[in-house]
Amino acid sequence: MEERYPNCHKCNTGVLVPLSDYGREGAAIRYKAWVCTNPECGFNIRIDNGEISFGRSIGQSQK
Repeated sequence: MEERYPNCHKCNTGVLVPLSDYGREGAAIRYKAWVCTNPECGFNIRIDNGEISFGRSIGQSQK
């Protein structure tokens, strides 16, 4: 079955793709963030400590 992701409603060009992470105890956190595939758009939505945030600037982790 082919996975389909939602279109970005901010730019109407990119697609929102999910990103996963690991919690403090090492447990996998699926779909921690969704980001637009259009680099010029930069829209993102993420969950941090149970709070949802929109549009924070994104970049590479220094870890």
